[in-house]
Amino acid sequence: MPLLIDLLREADNPKFDQESHVNGYFFYYQINCQESLKKFDARPLHGLTCRHSRQKEYGEMDFWYAIYTCVTGALFPGLFAFFLIYTGITGRYRRHLRERLGLIPLKALQGMGPGPRIWIHAVSLGEVRVAESIINALRQVAPECAVVVSTTTEHGRILAEALFKNHIPVVYSPIDFLGCVRTALRRVRPDVMVFLETEIWPAWISEARRLGIRTALINGRVSPRSINGYLKFRPFFKGFLHKVDAFSMISREDAARIRSMGALPHRIAINGNAKYEILAHVPDPYLETDMRQTLALDPSHTVIVAGSTRHGEEEMILDAYVKCLDAFPDTILIIVPRHIDRTSDISKMVRHRGLTCQLRTGIGKDKAERTAKVVIFNTFGELFKVYSVATIVFCGGSLAPLGGQNPLEPAVWGKPVLYGPSMEDFSDAKALLESARAAIPVATPEELSEKLLRLLNHPQEALAFGRRAREAALKTRGAALGHAKLIAKLAGKS
Repeated sequence: MPLLIDLLREADNPKFDQESHVNGYFFYYQINCQESLKKFDARPLHGLTCRHSRQKEYGEMDFWYAIYTCVTGALFPGLFAFFLIYTGITGRYRRHLRERLGLIPLKALQGMGPGPRIWIHAVSLGEVRVAESIINALRQVAPECAVVVSTTTEHGRILAEALFKNHIPVVYSPIDFLGCVRTALRRVRPDVMVFLETEIWPAWISEARRLGIRTALINGRVSPRSINGYLKFRPFFKGFLHKVDAFSMISREDAARIRSMGALPHRIAINGNAKYEILAHVPDPYLETDMRQTLALDPSHTVIVAGSTRHGEEEMILDAYVKCLDAFPDTILIIVPRHIDRTSDISKMVRHRGLTCQLRTGIGKDKAERTAKVVIFNTFGELFKVYSVATIVFCGGSLAPLGGQNPLEPAVWGKPVLYGPSMEDFSDAKALLESARAAIPVATPEELSEKLLRLLNHPQEALAFGRRAREAALKTRGAALGHAKLIAKLAGKS
């Protein structure tokens, strides 16, 4: 309860002109912007303006946001009470709960410079990597900008803290409830609010707009699998997309999809995929050396790596692997599932086929040596390193209809890459590799077995695929710079 009291006290600060109204669906407070901003710091304002200059009065809040506010406002107290009970019993999510309620510690923001403030929201591990690329580019085009990064997941936060250390504040994102986002925005006071990929948060976007904060959807992607779902609720999304100042999309297809959802065409740009930017460099060979030592592998070992596999794919991969063992009995299989909570089920599948396996957490320094032919990774953040020791790589999420996995990650290591027919989420990378004859698509589990055996029987052909894949991957540069220039423009620094 003290947390909720703090949240409500700050969200409805008495320094604001409290002028309660009821307008059919909701109530609101008419905010005196400049007075409200004084509470948090004396940072000079750069692009942040009173909401009178960029938005309608609170009493003219749009219909869909009114509905959204009513629904979330009605549900929040009950869900929050349930959440507190769950946290008390399990201990999960207890840490940094205040941040998720929008009560971001001002101490974390104290070291930020006086330049335009950019808040970049990166949900999890993949988005944090994108944020890293864009921030590096932003330092080139607008070095005076100060950046703060938020994540949703714990693993995303851990990675962000490791990447940015003490140079950039890292916080948890607020729950998309009016009081939470309003409090968080007033504390951070960004000049530009950046959402990576497809993050459409109605309250967050709307409250940023009302406070005069520029908003942008950067490295935007809308997959073919998700567009139909969005279009079913087009009237709802259209209103919120109209509040976004800029869309920097990955491809023409993504731009067309976001436009069909209601984004204004003149606000849409296409700048490529910044996720590939970190791959456009020769990877550190130490990563391979370290992984080989950990897994007791030498370069003569034949290793098949199945990366980011999903439910249903492990059985297909294991069946193909068993066929490979008949001709190549020393072949090692490494499975890196997308969701590590499935480790136990995968271990059972391995044993059911008469094979032995070890978990990654039980292997390495001061632990057991790898002796099993099948290794299951039950850790986060190691997939890129695992690719370095592969002879052949299969990208998961592609035989199961789930959009695929980034094929450029193994490609940059010079590995031959196989994937199934479902690669919608990485269609640009797929097209790049296939145009260079650097990838091997497979349509069925049977074809997966055939292609694996062919590459094992023809190692020079496998090496040639790997060389072409690496050459193609090293050409993927420039996207992060394009996204960074757009952000700098919104911040008034272009």
